[in-house]
Amino acid sequence: VQLVESGGGSVQAGGSLRLSCVASGITEARYYMGWFRQAPGKEREGVAIMYTDDDRTYYADSLEGRFTISRDNAKKTVYLQMDSLKPEDTAMYYCASVNRRTWYPLSANQYNYWGQGTQVTVS
Repeated sequence: VQLVESGGGSVQAGGSLRLSCVASGITEARYYMGWFRQAPGKEREGVAIMYTDDDRTYYADSLEGRFTISRDNAKKTVYLQMDSLKPEDTAMYYCASVNRRTWYPLSANQYNYWGQGTQVTVS
């Protein structure tokens, strides 16, 4: 499985960005896929996850509804629309996937496939 992120960059506070993650090599019909982030000196945290079986979504409470995860199944792509960005959203954003059920979809240790990350900087 290979996950390739794109869409990161620098933006002013209040602005928007959309991240994309293209997956290849996934053969299962049901899996979790989504986004984590890690700021310098901090632990990797779950941001937004989608379960492809029923499109159920999971979000970090701290986002206050500013981010939206979506997917294009035909393109095996997951998106993260980030609006009203704040300086504290600055981090490396990683796409991740796992092909088994989990009670903790926002926990990084549940995931076995990771992308290389894309940097988001909000000033």
